[in-house]
Amino acid sequence: MAQPEGRSGDRLAQAREVIRIEAEAIARLEGLLDQRFDAAVDLILACDGQVVVTGMGKAGLIGQKISATLASTGTPSFFLHPADALHGDLGRLRPGDVVLALSNSGETAEVNAVLPVARKIGAKVIAMTGRPDSGLGRLADQVLEIGRVEEACPMKLAPTASTSAMLALGDALAMVVLAERGFDKADYALFHPAGSLGRRLMTVDEVMRKGEELPLVPRGVKVIEVLKVMSTTPGRPGAALVTDATGALAGIFTDGDLRRLLEQDGAAALERPIDEFTASQPKVLSPDQLAEDAHRLLREHKKDQAPVVDAEGRVVGLIDVQDLLDIGL
Repeated sequence: MAQPEGRSGDRLAQAREVIRIEAEAIARLEGLLDQRFDAAVDLILACDGQVVVTGMGKAGLIGQKISATLASTGTPSFFLHPADALHGDLGRLRPGDVVLALSNSGETAEVNAVLPVARKIGAKVIAMTGRPDSGLGRLADQVLEIGRVEEACPMKLAPTASTSAMLALGDALAMVVLAERGFDKADYALFHPAGSLGRRLMTVDEVMRKGEELPLVPRGVKVIEVLKVMSTTPGRPGAALVTDATGALAGIFTDGDLRRLLEQDGAAALERPIDEFTASQPKVLSPDQLAEDAHRLLREHKKDQAPVVDAEGRVVGLIDVQDLLDIGL
């Protein structure tokens, strides 16, 4: 049943107000970034242990996401619940760790009780708070300030805008650290082997056919011999790669080439040298390219296969469109 137009309008207005308040809280962070942020980045880059993120309630949930983002982008990290920490889990901390503690008020008792012990163990402390002069701020080596945030809750109580600001500032911290470490797509793929992101970032070397699945033939053999190789190679690839005496790529011959050859010259062509019919300058890939690059090349040039060659032009693999389909590309 549809809501009365006036009631729906009130709801939409309230929703827009929540989004406006949270967006403004995030936008104000830009003006709060200063040398303290630089110093926090330096602490994390110099950390030879782990970044241990802690926080209670909603701030703790944001802390879990920040920790996960750090870990997935090259910075070892785990989340430590402050209540658990006070009952033995402080033993997870090691000298050289960095503790990132989240609290809007800076006066969360459980969080502030953890930090003196963490410092005694030998960990550095970064505080993320709206009040740098709070107990949390005074316990920290560096402070990341989110500012005095007005919550989007109608009662101005439920953590909303403050947690949005924490999340954005945590993302900023993780992304700057990522860039400083030189973390690239290959590194990202290593930590994301499953799912669509991992598949897109797999390398050609991980997907290509190689070894006994590689249909290689030397220059000069007859077309009929090439067909035998294509038919008996495991996986029955729809192409054969022609190589010279050094193993360098001399050409490619595909099922499509065979059909066109038989339509034009008939069965007599099967006794002729393969060199007459190969594409001598096919589109090639290198083993360290991404699988999505291979997918793009095959799609743009309307090909089903592409040879993979090393820096010296020697054949090391074959990419077949079916292999890319099998991994979800």
